[in-house]
Amino acid sequence: MSRHLVRAGATAPDETAPRALLLAQRLRGRIGADKVLTDPAQLRTYECDGLATFRVRPAVVVLAGDRDDVVETVRMCAADGVPFVARGSGTGLSGGAMPVADGVLIVLSRLRRIVSVDPDNARVEAEPGVINLWVTREAAPYGQAYAPDPSSQQVCSIGGNVAENAGGAHCLKYGFTVNHVTGAEVVLPDGEVVHLGGTAPEHPGLDLLGAFVGSEGTLGIATRVTVRTIQAPEAVRTMLVGFRTVADAAGTVSDIIAAGILPAAVEMMDALAIEAAEAAVSCGYPEGAVAVLVIELDGPLAEVEEQFRQVETIADARGAFETRIAKDDTERALMWRGRKSAFAAVGRISPAYYVQDGVIPRTRLPEVLSEIGRLADEADVRVANVFHAGDGNLHPLILFDDTVPGAAEAAEELGFAILDLCVDLGGSITGEHGVGVEKKSRMARQFTSADLDTMQLVRCAFDPAGLANPGKLFPTPRLCGERPGVRTAADTHDPALGEVF
Repeated sequence: MSRHLVRAGATAPDETAPRALLLAQRLRGRIGADKVLTDPAQLRTYECDGLATFRVRPAVVVLAGDRDDVVETVRMCAADGVPFVARGSGTGLSGGAMPVADGVLIVLSRLRRIVSVDPDNARVEAEPGVINLWVTREAAPYGQAYAPDPSSQQVCSIGGNVAENAGGAHCLKYGFTVNHVTGAEVVLPDGEVVHLGGTAPEHPGLDLLGAFVGSEGTLGIATRVTVRTIQAPEAVRTMLVGFRTVADAAGTVSDIIAAGILPAAVEMMDALAIEAAEAAVSCGYPEGAVAVLVIELDGPLAEVEEQFRQVETIADARGAFETRIAKDDTERALMWRGRKSAFAAVGRISPAYYVQDGVIPRTRLPEVLSEIGRLADEADVRVANVFHAGDGNLHPLILFDDTVPGAAEAAEELGFAILDLCVDLGGSITGEHGVGVEKKSRMARQFTSADLDTMQLVRCAFDPAGLANPGKLFPTPRLCGERPGVRTAADTHDPALGEVF
């Protein structure tokens, strides 16, 4: 889809492939032959993450069985100068876990042990391959839950959530992964094991844990993570509201927040997204709705009931034509089913799609959705809008037919135009999917050269050799040996991207 992609089946250059393959031979002797894959047919499984357009076949895949396997692999990579990439469940949507052709892919999905559950201190310690939803499952008997809930929470892993600073529908009220991680055991890019943070909410000194969460695997690999759990709320009320116009739905979101109400979640879907969800899971959303909101309130019962009445009044004032209130957990799950399945559901109405992840000020929602519609019409491309309306995190799903020449490129161009729009309005190029390889060409659109130099200095402090997940995040080569400062066009030209930043 992109002019700077390495296509499926790419192999390492002749002069570098033997180094990774020789390393694989030694790894077999150290950690076990069954954990080291080099067969091309097996390697194809790991060519991409959830953004399948970006594909590279790694030279070696290591199926780590425990922390020692990770440490040994990283140490040997560091000694031989071989790049490595960590991978969890592979559900990421920015190419962050895309392998390096002449490197090692370290798969952490076998590290899936819940190490400890401490309800008295509201803490759970887990290995990186533990699935997000399992943490809530373990905490539930104690009346607790884990708040960050990506749509892929049934399959995404805690390690990947930490790497990407994953969000979710309930992050409007409860915050992102970084707000719930208190400690991490980390294998640094030279193989040293360090502990960042711990069980306490705050720690003295530099916030290295805060720097690590969301660093997309460029500062090291988490092998254990300590997260805080929250007390399950006394009451949860969920409503589904149908609107005749997108502007009325978006205006309702702003009015709710302006009234001083902080819902646990406010999710929005437009007509095309509703059509896809109905085709996939028969969620039964209001017929004729051009947009729907899924609004959830939680907290003390009296507070929730009062706020619920206020939200109904606000929605009615904006022209809501149908409001459904979940009577029990079954109805609540059905309301959420359509929203949670939206990404995969568009496969029912389009041969292929490309999802973006931009952020805008919440008050600009009507304006931005109108402009996305205009851009889509100009490009003759359909866009289904699904997003966390409460915090302005957009997920436009750009639909195209990948058998039509030029269609994928047109979808990518429209996606970048939407990101540029987000930045122009004071937003961001990513809310929860990360930068990875997909959006690194837009980092300089949001950040200054000084900003990027500072980020790179932090990275170099952890990984001076640049072996940990190389080629991600940064829009230019920006090697650790480069002198930070103002760059000319000649300095900042990246032949791999074909652009100047």
